[in-house]
Amino acid sequence: MLLSLAPMEGITGYAFRRVHAEVFGSLDRYYTPFISPLPKVGTPFSKRNSRELNPANNQGLDVVPQLLTNDANRFVWAAELLTDMGYKEVNLNLGCPSGTVVAKEKGSGLLRNPDRLEAFLADVCERSPLPVSVKTRVGIANDDEYDELLALLCRCGIAEIIVHPRMQKDFYSGAPRQELYGKTLERAPFPVAYNGDIFTLGDYDALLATYPQTRHVMIGRGIVANPALAREIRDGEGLAREELKRFHNELYQAYTDDMGGNAVFRMKEWWSYAEHAFADPPSVHRIMRKTRQADEYEAAARKIFSTEKLADSPRFS
Repeated sequence: MLLSLAPMEGITGYAFRRVHAEVFGSLDRYYTPFISPLPKVGTPFSKRNSRELNPANNQGLDVVPQLLTNDANRFVWAAELLTDMGYKEVNLNLGCPSGTVVAKEKGSGLLRNPDRLEAFLADVCERSPLPVSVKTRVGIANDDEYDELLALLCRCGIAEIIVHPRMQKDFYSGAPRQELYGKTLERAPFPVAYNGDIFTLGDYDALLATYPQTRHVMIGRGIVANPALAREIRDGEGLAREELKRFHNELYQAYTDDMGGNAVFRMKEWWSYAEHAFADPPSVHRIMRKTRQADEYEAAARKIFSTEKLADSPRFS
């Protein structure tokens, strides 16, 4: 089984990936948060994106860059730059449900225009020097959209499809439509991966009980909330307080080294997920929510790790 980390904007950047691998062991694969905007043809990646993609910041990890665009020429140029950096695959974001992204016909917004999507995919799959995988939602609003979308994707030469079986309009609410993932397994001529609401070992086991042919599971919020989840899936060893504290301390230091005082705000994004590793998430939230300065933040973190109990079975909700 291949276990990978989902791309989460503002969360699963190179610092998170590196620290997670050091503390909990490497996942089989990591996908970068979407890279956007892409450079104009003939120009390099921006300074910020260059840091994210720098092989030195991803050493020892199997990392797949994810691109967010509807411009085939920019996609292919970016893939050429990534080839020169040593990457072996590139992923297209067809899943971001954000209204500002969708309005520009990017992310899941590109699903609204099947003709444009098919022309785009046919072009980039033919010209990209790297295999092109796709992470996608299953439509915009209605389940019956997926038959056409799946048929379209099956006609294109993509390397893998990662299915998050929600509609764009769902954002992250409601239960994933796992039956549409099952339909993909039956019909796709290329490898298929599952993504969506794997928060516990029980969620993982239930997925495999229903779809035993599953070969790749991508996990996002579940691992951010419980960084030991992949290890628990593999060998049953759950999350321990001291290693979560170590993970927190090393992640905070990495963000401080990278962005100085802004590290507090980046860490508070992490806490919005990590609070669910504790038995009383609202209590953790109350301790952390009003912190602004580094000294306030550090005092709050010390209090949480000294007074709050871990959940018996951490689950993001």
